Amino acid sequence: MSLPTRSYILATAGHVDHGKSSLVRALTGTDPDRLPEEKARGITIDLGFAHLDLPSPPGVQPPVNCHLGIVDVPGHEDFVKNMVAGVGSIDLALIVVAADDGWMPQTEEHLQILLYLGVRRAVVALTKIDLAADEDALRNQIREKLRGTPFADAALVGTSVVTSRGFDELKNALADVLKTLPTQPDIGKPRLPVDRAFVLKGVGTVVTGTLTGGTFKRGQAAVVQPSGKAARLRTVHTHNSEVEAITPGNRVALNLPDLQVNGEGHGAGANVIGRGDVVTLPELGGGGDTIDVVLERSARSADAGGGASRVIKDATRVRMHLGSGDFPCRVYFIDDVKELSPGGKALAQLRFDQPVFAFAGDRFIVRDWPEQHTLAGGAVLDPDSARRGFRQEGRRQFLSTRAAAPNEVLPFVRSELTRVGAVRRSGLLPKSRFSAIDISQAVTKLASEGVAVAAGDVVADAARWKAVVKRAVEAIDAEHRAHPEQLGVKLSDLRAKLEADKALPAPELFDPLVADLCRGDFVRAGAVIRRSTHRPALPPRLQAAGARIRNSLAAKPFDPPSRKELVPDAVSQQALRFLVETGEAVEIGDEAVLSSEGYAKAVEAIRKFLRDRGQATVSELKPVLGVSRRIMVPLLERLDRDGVTLRKGDLRMLRSPG
Repeated sequence: MSLPTRSYILATAGHVDHGKSSLVRALTGTDPDRLPEEKARGITIDLGFAHLDLPSPPGVQPPVNCHLGIVDVPGHEDFVKNMVAGVGSIDLALIVVAADDGWMPQTEEHLQILLYLGVRRAVVALTKIDLAADEDALRNQIREKLRGTPFADAALVGTSVVTSRGFDELKNALADVLKTLPTQPDIGKPRLPVDRAFVLKGVGTVVTGTLTGGTFKRGQAAVVQPSGKAARLRTVHTHNSEVEAITPGNRVALNLPDLQVNGEGHGAGANVIGRGDVVTLPELGGGGDTIDVVLERSARSADAGGGASRVIKDATRVRMHLGSGDFPCRVYFIDDVKELSPGGKALAQLRFDQPVFAFAGDRFIVRDWPEQHTLAGGAVLDPDSARRGFRQEGRRQFLSTRAAAPNEVLPFVRSELTRVGAVRRSGLLPKSRFSAIDISQAVTKLASEGVAVAAGDVVADAARWKAVVKRAVEAIDAEHRAHPEQLGVKLSDLRAKLEADKALPAPELFDPLVADLCRGDFVRAGAVIRRSTHRPALPPRLQAAGARIRNSLAAKPFDPPSRKELVPDAVSQQALRFLVETGEAVEIGDEAVLSSEGYAKAVEAIRKFLRDRGQATVSELKPVLGVSRRIMVPLLERLDRDGVTLRKGDLRMLRSPG
């Protein structure tokens, strides 16, 4: 029986010519340098990929296979932007330091990039260990560089492709890290940031990337963001094998036959895809040109080769690296700061010329405009922000709540409800790194604390929702006072009133509002809503006519006056209409009206007679009520329409249930 598989993504990091690609080739047997120029120059220019299967880590029960997708990134300073495209969704890093050079500027910059992107697990490979002048001194130097980082206690393994030293030890060190490393969660929100796009003859367009957030299936409908182009996943591959479905934490290749590769001679308006695009699902929203973030500069920036001398000032033009993309933008500080220096942290707004597809909680880095230095990192707080009023205090508080815990669902849900007032559950933070279960649990907790209200499919800020309910109640009560003769308030009128008062956060929340009212003191009857205690009352000008009609119907419950005699004038006709609408009177034909009490007694008497006799004619039924054909014929016709009786020729019988 084959063992279950855990999938992880590992990325190399380190200075140019420190042996990253050679190390990957020695571990996996795969040469990650795929471009002719790379082989000619002897350095990695673009991303390379390989995979490594490791045995079950010691102590893991039941045993599992660990499958590592390896992203080999370039170390040369000219290609750091390509490095960033490969480390956006990794589980652990393999930091490579050559024993003959030691810690170098690009090593430091790569380390800071890993920290900015939230990577917390790493193993350090000391390559070319056969060239080390003093191995103990080298190890001490590395430990000092890692001090104060999450990698302070990372395993340091000496390796050499010349002597074959250390490869088994390195594999064991990686397996030991994986022992406690959870796999990437499936939150039902798949995203594949495209890091390569190419055309295969006879196949068509193929894109590759690291899948996060959810599962993709063969034949599934998808969309490419931020362009919004529709796509179809004809086939799904991982590590040269076609699969029906693929889970997060895997290197993935998708065949997208309906798209062309960007840069293959196709214009900007063509149906194209390329690096920086994201393959995802349509229901997860689109891109935006304004994103609110928290920015942070490492105090170590001075060690990264000159970046410390470059401050980030308000309106500075920079490049944001998110996922596999490189997006030009300007930085505008929301906090009251003039510039962001090493060790600083601030709320900011990034403004783009073109839409960018991001999720709340995504991590990114910022590099200077010439792309020579990594300046800062940060987390997305609001992927769909607005430029107007972005420095208002309410906005600052909203973002500060999220910035304090950018990985926790509770502050994001609370702040979102405070902002929007109320929203359907399906519309609550769809563009976030939180699952529907995470969000639902947060809603339950906030509801238990009285901060939120869950009204059916709607979740609302408690204070805002109570205000909406209060306004609706006031509108219904006002209508009851103004028109006591009416059954209640037409739902269409109530909706129009709330929308005119701007009391309803969104039109689609009206039905949940009505449902919430009806869980309390209100009743819905068709297209009308009323208080359960409301009883329609005749207005003063109709009360005398109403009393006369009631008396006439009560005097002869089965044989009332004709309609012409009962309501000889317009006032009486209005009073009768009220009694019919409120159920006090029942129309049994164009010319006959009974009181509701009289109608109920007549129906019961006819039911009893037909149960005893089985069937009867009109003539046989007249004596039951002591009425003429003037009443009996329209009464029976109404009972036929209402499904009480069934007519066969001249005979009536009770209709069978069902």
